[in-house]
Parts: sequence; C-alpha cells; structure tokens
Amino acid sequence: MPRQFFKFNGGVMPADHKAASTSLPIAEFAALASLPGELVIPLQQGNGGSLRALVEAGTQVLKGQRIGVGYDDTGTAVHASTSGLVKAVEMRRMPHPSGLSALCVVIAPDGEERWITRTPFDYRRAGLAATRDYLRDAGVLVGGDFGATGQLATLVINGAESEPRITCDDMLMRERADGVIQGIAILREVLRASEVLIGIEDNQPEAIAAMRAALAKRGAENTQVAAVPACYPTGNARLLIRVLTGIEVPHSRRFADYGVECFDTSTAYAIYQAITLGQPMVSRIVTVAGNVERPRNIEAPLGVPLRALLALCGPQADTNRVIMGGPMMGMTMPGDEVPVVKTTHCVLAGSPALFPPPPPEMPCIRCGDCARACPADLQPFELYSFARARQFGKAQEYHLFDCIECGCCTYVCPSKIPLVDYYRFAKSEILARQRDQEFADAARERYQFRLLRAEREKQEKAARLATKAAAAHAPTAEDAKDAKDTKKALIAAAIARARQQKEQVTPANIDALTPEQRAEIAKIEARREALQSSAKTAPPQDE
Repeated sequence: MPRQFFKFNGGVMPADHKAASTSLPIAEFAALASLPGELVIPLQQGNGGSLRALVEAGTQVLKGQRIGVGYDDTGTAVHASTSGLVKAVEMRRMPHPSGLSALCVVIAPDGEERWITRTPFDYRRAGLAATRDYLRDAGVLVGGDFGATGQLATLVINGAESEPRITCDDMLMRERADGVIQGIAILREVLRASEVLIGIEDNQPEAIAAMRAALAKRGAENTQVAAVPACYPTGNARLLIRVLTGIEVPHSRRFADYGVECFDTSTAYAIYQAITLGQPMVSRIVTVAGNVERPRNIEAPLGVPLRALLALCGPQADTNRVIMGGPMMGMTMPGDEVPVVKTTHCVLAGSPALFPPPPPEMPCIRCGDCARACPADLQPFELYSFARARQFGKAQEYHLFDCIECGCCTYVCPSKIPLVDYYRFAKSEILARQRDQEFADAARERYQFRLLRAEREKQEKAARLATKAAAAHAPTAEDAKDAKDTKKALIAAAIARARQQKEQVTPANIDALTPEQRAEIAKIEARREALQSSAKTAPPQDE
C-alpha cells in the first residue's frame, strides 16, 4: 500500500548533475594510488566535545587504534586511519572556510595497513547505555540524541540525497545495501523502534531497488523503503521527518521528544561495521565531482588531503578553488591541503566557468520570492534586513535559528543577495555575544562571591574576638563575692570617717544658751542616738 507523504512549504528543483559520478563504482583510495607521505587527522571532527590526544610524536600506531578521546562522554573518539609512525601532534589548518587551526595527529604511513584486533560487539547483552558508549569509542557519529530514550515510535533513515552533485549515499545503498540494512536492524533493536521508514528520493531508482531487495532478503518487519518526491532540501532531517510522518520538530526541540529519531544511511553502515565487524570508523565515502575529468565516489581514509582526492579524478587546468560539500550548502576551503574528516561527504573542484563569481549584490526589492521558497516557513527578507542592520534581537524574534541554511532563498533571489551569508553572520554574532555574556555573568558571580566571602570572614573574625574578650573579662562567682565584700568595707570605712569627723567638730555659739535651750538640744540628741541605735540593730539588706 503506497504511503501517504506530507508536504513542506517551498523548496527548489536545481539541476542535480548526479549521473556523472554514479557511472563508476565506489573505489578504494589504496586501489587507485598509494597513501601520501602524511595523514593529518584532526582531533575535532564536528562531533562535539573536546578531545585529548592519546599519542605523541614517535608513537607507532596500528590502523583502527584510538588516538584521541573526549574529556567527557560528549566527544566521539578518533582513530588512526592507517598504520605508521606519529610524526607530530600539532596545530594544522582545519577544513573550514575560516582557515583556523586545530590540534591534529600527523601520521607517516608505513604502507603495511596493519589492523588492530577486531572483535564484534554483543549489543544484545550489553544494553542501551553500553552500546552507546561502544559506538562513541568506535568513532561513529551517531548524534547527540542516540539512546536518549529507551523506546521510539518511528526510526527514520535518511537516504534522500537531495543536494546536486552529491551521490555518496546513493552509491553506498546501491553497492552495500545489505550492510546498511544490518545497521538499520541494529539501530531499531537498540532503540526499540516500533517502525522504520527509509526515505529515498524517487530520482534514485537503483538505490530504492537495492534497498528493497536487501530488506526482502533480511525479512525485517514494520520496515519500509519510501520513495519520497524529489525536491531540495528533502534531505534535511527535520524536513524528511515531516514528509514521512507529518511531525514538525521545532529547532529548539529534540527528535526524541516527539518519539522519532533520524540517522543517515552512512551512519547506519558505520554502525554495522563497528558492531558486526568490530571495525571503528577510519574512512569515509566521498563524492569527488565538479571541474574534474573522472567524477566518482572514493572511500578515502580520514586525514587524506583533498588535493590527493582531486588528483585521482583529474582536475581541469582552470580549477581555482576547492569546495567541501555541495553547490547549495558547501563552503570554499582555505586550501587543498586540508584533510578529509568524518563529515566530509563531497569535494567539488570549482572553476570560473562551472561556478562563476556571483554578480554584484543589489538592493532587496521585497518581492517575497525567498519567503515562498523557504522550507522552514521563515521570512528571509526580514531576517536579511535585521542582520544587515545588526538588529540581532529582532532577528531572533523572527526565528533566525530555525534557518537550516539550505540556500533556497539565495538561489531564487532576483537581487542576487547572498542571504545565507547574512544569516550565518548574524548567528555567529549572537552566539559570540551569548558566550561573552556567559563569561561576564560568571565573572560577576565570582566577584560577588568573593565580596560575600570577605564580609563573612570579617564577621566571623569579629565574633571570635568578641567571644575571646568576653571570656577574658567575664566575672566568676568568687570575684562577685569579693567585689560585694569590698563594697561593704568601703561603705563602713566611709561611715567611720564621717562619725570621726563629726565627733571632732565642736559646736559653736552654745556658751550663752538658756537652760530651756540646753534641755531642748539634749532631747534632740537623745532622739538622734535612739534612731542610730535602732538603725544599727536592724538586719542588713542585700544590695
């Protein structure tokens, strides 16, 4: 029963130019030429996470030996793609248009191609987490969501190679369909997917037939090869999921949140090699096309310079640049000495005739062609306006990061504006500002914590000093009794002094008193003595 497909807005239909590179079978690099004098294997290969080198200059390595691992579980391991001697672990130029350098392991091949001991992995007994760790250590780029859930509703396999001139996955499915199907079966069992949908564009009939034949041979249930309508960029994972299942996954969400996962056919084949054959990822099938005499697909060891691949296909004399990727999303490399990495799937030789320089950029006339062609349902002319004006906040409000940089808007723009370049610029600026803000926030938090710690230490010191002083001056019970006795003694001494002074005082003017006055004075003195006597006999009161 034919499967119902869903549509997405926009898309374009550029000429595919695929026939030339599919006329010859996949060739092993070693079958066409000997390895160059050195292989440069970057420790950063688009796999996320930081890696550290496990080898140093002078180390003898075997093919398949791990030479770089992550500091944590986010980095996918890197392996030696041939046996030989490590010449250096140093900074070399990366395959990136910026021309920046990264830490690389430079290996001088010995020509013997001696492998490590290869042992199959029993994923059925190992479980989900152990299988994920094994594939990470085997260098397979399985994506950040692999194993995020224990169960999936749908596993989507991406065989829709929609970008022009790229045919590596097409030829892989034609010639090695059985290995791809075995890798898909492993993925389905590990992720416990209810169904598997293998999406292949309907302009790849040989690949569709080969995959269906391999699937019938294996007899997999609830697994279907779906011939989706050819339209660029159906090969984008989110769009292919939308076409096959109708599920629209936002940019900020993971596929697993919607019960679906997507892996391409080359990843499925690499998983088959790693688990069934015990062979880590040390090579990559690369389409070599463009301004060459013999375009074809070559399985190249990682670390081989691009110039070596081009030399096998006969570059034309007017070749003036090297493009990694297809004509829609590819990027011009800083030089042809940069190496093949795990994410290299196409190398194009460019020339002024084949890829002429873009015409002068003209003002945007807001015709809306870019919006009609955008498969992500964005408004590219608005994003262009905000990016050009550096209004990055507004660009984010218009969902800049939902842009998949497919190039459809640039392809249809009548003003010949390189719209994708503006979007990439805006994204990089936003990310750089976010990193700067994170650094500033972290620095501010450290400074505030330092102030709080200094204030706390000051208060603790003051409290300790106060406690010590209080302990030094606190009176004991004996001290209190002595102080009370001393006070009573002082009072008694003062009374005695007053009495003595009184006794020493002789009253004046009493010589001429009458008998009546003397009798009155005598009565007064008698009363005073009586009062004093009663005060002395009264019980003392504590103060």
